[in-house]
Amino acid sequence: MRILLDTNIIIHREANTIQNAGIGTLFNWLDKLHYTKCVHPTTIAEIQKHTDPRVVRTMAIKLANYNELKTEAPISSAIQAVSVRYDRNENDVNDTKILNEVHAGRVDFLITEDRKIHKKAAELEIADRIFTIESFLEKVNAENPALTDYKVLRVKKVLFGQLDLADPFFDSFREDYQGFDNWFRKKSDEFAYACKSETGLILAFLFLKREGPDENYSDISPAFPRKRRMKIGTFKVVLNGFKLGERFMKIVFDNALKAKVEEIYVTIFPNTVEQKRLIGLLEDWGFSQYG
Repeated sequence: MRILLDTNIIIHREANTIQNAGIGTLFNWLDKLHYTKCVHPTTIAEIQKHTDPRVVRTMAIKLANYNELKTEAPISSAIQAVSVRYDRNENDVNDTKILNEVHAGRVDFLITEDRKIHKKAAELEIADRIFTIESFLEKVNAENPALTDYKVLRVKKVLFGQLDLADPFFDSFREDYQGFDNWFRKKSDEFAYACKSETGLILAFLFLKREGPDENYSDISPAFPRKRRMKIGTFKVVLNGFKLGERFMKIVFDNALKAKVEEIYVTIFPNTVEQKRLIGLLEDWGFSQYG
């Protein structure tokens, strides 16, 4: 089985700082199933454009562990038509070239976090061969039950004070929010939802806050009108193929219905692959950008 990995997957796998913890789980499965990990020449070329020659040298050594496609498939008329509709810059064109390898049947699947590539794939009727990290993990978990550990599925309602603040899971919050540790400690007697692996590491975390119509929204422009709301205060899910993101979204909606609120909202910034993926999940469930 030949699996083509998009540039964004390669970069985040081989970068010094891991922004998407699901990358490790993905590559563990690829190795476990003995799939051939392929990269497109366009990916090599993009990485070679990096301004730091040390990064280029380091990445070149790491890329030797992948199977580079030696040639590129001819561009079909269907691919060309999609390119005309979607491609607005060089990166878009390169993404289409990568997608073309699947359309031409030269690789079995493509794994990418780029939502525009997934839209192109749907038009080309090859969406069933294009995966996000999460959807690919769901696929291999379902197809290989003997290799799957289902013990990670349990979601529990816990007190903040019951969780280990030193868990690496919270490192990204510390990077994004100054004073996160102090905020977390002050919440010690409040409830949140968490999911842990068999080894005790946190895989997912969700904190919800009910807000009344008198809540101050002056820091949002335009400001929210007066309503009862549920705020998703803290939300993060490590990819593992068990639809944890969807399970936690159900918890959000269940709580909102029980509290009889009128709206649900979350403040999030598209700074990392992980945050962009979460935004995509929220949009899939009906959320839209506001303010």
